[in-house]
Amino acid sequence: MVSVSVVVITLNEEKNLERCLRSVDGIADEIVIVDSFSNDKTAEISESFGARFIQNMFQGHIQQKNFALQQAKFPYILSLDADEELSGELRASIIAIKSNWKHDGYTFNRLTSYCGKFIKHGSWYPDRKLRLFDVRRGKWGGVNPHDSMILQNGSTIKQLKGNILHYSFYSIEEHLAKVNNYTSIAAKEAYARGEKSGIFRIIFSPLWAFVRDYIVKKGFLAGYYGFIIYSIVAWEKFLKYVKLNEFYRANGKEGM
Repeated sequence: MVSVSVVVITLNEEKNLERCLRSVDGIADEIVIVDSFSNDKTAEISESFGARFIQNMFQGHIQQKNFALQQAKFPYILSLDADEELSGELRASIIAIKSNWKHDGYTFNRLTSYCGKFIKHGSWYPDRKLRLFDVRRGKWGGVNPHDSMILQNGSTIKQLKGNILHYSFYSIEEHLAKVNNYTSIAAKEAYARGEKSGIFRIIFSPLWAFVRDYIVKKGFLAGYYGFIIYSIVAWEKFLKYVKLNEFYRANGKEGM
């Protein structure tokens, strides 16, 4: 049987963290919490579960998650966000894998709760995530603020039964505030990479996002909150490219 390090990054997660850590009971051989200097009860909750609590200045989601991996004692990692928990079925799948680890990584679907309702339609489900892996075979990559685990070429990956349950937003206002913050980060990263904006992307990227998620992927089946979610997803695209275009204009350049 392999030993598993459960790794979580946090910032003011007293609302969510206990639920997350309870769900890994019987799976975690150690729990590592890397915290960005919370000022709530995150530290006390972490320590009540016997976690190693490490504070580190936040420089980006990818950087923080890779730093957290370096703190783990064991190479077999289960990475969760503080607002996530394992379903009962997924817990059973992971416990079985601990006794018979055969692959470099394991994926599972993420099912998101939005304002108290689980969203099972549109682009939000199934939201496949690679969260159980051998850290010797990969690291976190992607583009901030959206990270993804990237394994080396030739790595083997298997899908497990069960869901990560993701308690995303408790209110629409919370969603809108996060979108505003994340689009600022995304626009800055896009500008640094030389990604272009312009009127075409500002108009048509949001339009396509809504049509894809709400109509093509049947997000309308999620009812009222489906309409809200995929409208905000489109708004997120709009904000990103408007902000990116403003970076170009502020520097005397064209974003077209």
